[in-house]
Amino acid sequence: MSRYGSRIAALERRAERDRAAVDEAAGGAEADAETYLREGAGQAIWLYVEARTGGRMVPFSPPELAALRRAMNCWLECYTRCYGVEFDAEFTVREAAELLVQTRNVDDVGQLLTGVPPRDRERVE
Repeated sequence: MSRYGSRIAALERRAERDRAAVDEAAGGAEADAETYLREGAGQAIWLYVEARTGGRMVPFSPPELAALRRAMNCWLECYTRCYGVEFDAEFTVREAAELLVQTRNVDDVGQLLTGVPPRDRERVE
């Protein structure tokens, strides 16, 4: 287990709770979408970036990487549900991290990965 193991486990537990709450409520408010991106998926993606940059290249165990991926994808699904869109997220943390490094904006990462909301629609501030 890497030194990030406990943080990854905590992220996964929180993502599962958030997903269950969104499912129970049959969706969420659009205003909540940004929270799922910034405080959820963004945290998972940033943990990956942190571990892979600065000359450290922390190796994740396969279970850690799978848990981080599940957590990020859970939050992306919560994000799309807030817009009334059922979405089965199956992204790797690496592809999300690459987008984050390119765009420097987790809101853009969520939109680019999921297509939600459509590009021509204004974002909720």
